[in-house]
Amino acid sequence: MERRTHTDRHFDDELRQLHHKLLEMGGLVEKQIANATEALVQRDDQLARATIERDHTVNRLDVEIDDLCLRLLALHQPAARDLRLITTALKITTDMERIGDMAVNICERALELNQEPPLKPFIDIPRMVDIALGMLRECLNAFVNEDVDLALKVCRDDDQIDSITHQVFRELLSYMVEDPHTITRGIRLMFVAKYIERIADHATNIAEMVVFMVRGKSIRHLDIVPPSV
Repeated sequence: MERRTHTDRHFDDELRQLHHKLLEMGGLVEKQIANATEALVQRDDQLARATIERDHTVNRLDVEIDDLCLRLLALHQPAARDLRLITTALKITTDMERIGDMAVNICERALELNQEPPLKPFIDIPRMVDIALGMLRECLNAFVNEDVDLALKVCRDDDQIDSITHQVFRELLSYMVEDPHTITRGIRLMFVAKYIERIADHATNIAEMVVFMVRGKSIRHLDIVPPSV
């Protein structure tokens, strides 16, 4: 049996650290989205502001992971599967940082909406968030477990979010047509629905990168996600 060198062991340790930091960042952005949604639904200005403030932690992890990936590339010159893992991690952090930005955007709209009476009960938007957060959890699990089938499921689940977004837009437009006084609130809620749709899009991007990492095959920009690769 070939003995592993100190350099090999150090490389493995840093890869485990990379996994840990990615999961830490994923857990944080998941909490940010959940808190932003609660701030919106419960009309909680304090929680909205605290969530906005916490975004700097997401940004810090983004920088730390990028630095770790670049160090791994420069010092170890990985090839094949390890190279795909590290380049995938670089892309995943970009998507997760943008998911964190969507949480901030939701909080900003919540602070604005809280200055006026509620337009309507929140039903579809929390449902969208539940689906989007499920997609985020599943794409990260797919990354950790190198699970192509789960990654492909995330890609297909994006259609649910798109369908609900269109439904929300139609409903809000009907409010605005019937009563022009609702236009400002309606537009802000449309923005919120669009932010959630973007969260699902970023989760889909991560899932697509997982397929590339495991199989070395890109499924990006395909109109139809195949049931298997």
